[in-house]
Amino acid sequence: MANRAVLKSVPFRVGDTIRVYQRIKEGEKERLQAFEGVVIMIHGHQDGKSFTVRKIATGAVGVERIWPLNSPWINRIQVVR
Repeated sequence: MANRAVLKSVPFRVGDTIRVYQRIKEGEKERLQAFEGVVIMIHGHQDGKSFTVRKIATGAVGVERIWPLNSPWINRIQVVR
């Protein structure tokens, strides 16, 4: 299991808080949706690499999202801290 990755020339690692901007297509419209949380896992090798981000949503509910590292739906990411 890897603990570092680079997406769109932004390096991040397990434990970093990141904000992922994902393109969402609804019918004919397209918008950006931000998902901010802690990187809890980076897994896979080379082209098959993916990462998992966890955040605590309203009502103390944990939400995890898994993205392929080279997903065309990811617009950009920001390392918050």
